[in-house]
Amino acid sequence: MSIQVQRFKKENGFVTTPQRSMMMKSIRAAETKPEQFLRKLIWNTGLRYRKNVKKMPGRPDIVFPKYKLAVFIDGDFWHGFNWLEKKERIKTNREFWIPKIERNMQRDRENTEKLVQIGFKVIRFWEHEVKNDAYACVIRIINKLKSQE
Repeated sequence: MSIQVQRFKKENGFVTTPQRSMMMKSIRAAETKPEQFLRKLIWNTGLRYRKNVKKMPGRPDIVFPKYKLAVFIDGDFWHGFNWLEKKERIKTNREFWIPKIERNMQRDRENTEKLVQIGFKVIRFWEHEVKNDAYACVIRIINKLKSQE
């Protein structure tokens, strides 16, 4: 069953400052810095890919169609890295954020399953993994591609 997330509205009891609202508007769903950096490293290895393929479940950040490999770079906050610990630290608008992030996690699992069902392999990286050691991420991708040849 799908997790229901309330709309973020004043009528539902959610409040936010104009400053917070501006910050939230600036957050991107695609073309994030970790994505761009990882893609640049992959491109420099000579591998070619498609980015943000809209017709695929979950709209993967990087797709290698020939190898049927989909790569996602999940934001630590938005996709629930270390969720059991982090969820306790959310103090403001918990009624919105906890279901919101848990629904994102559920959607990630659903999209991974859909991709596997159509014959794709899926690699998911956390944003901090790409930031801390992007080269290890590239090596993991290359190894996965080699194992599928």
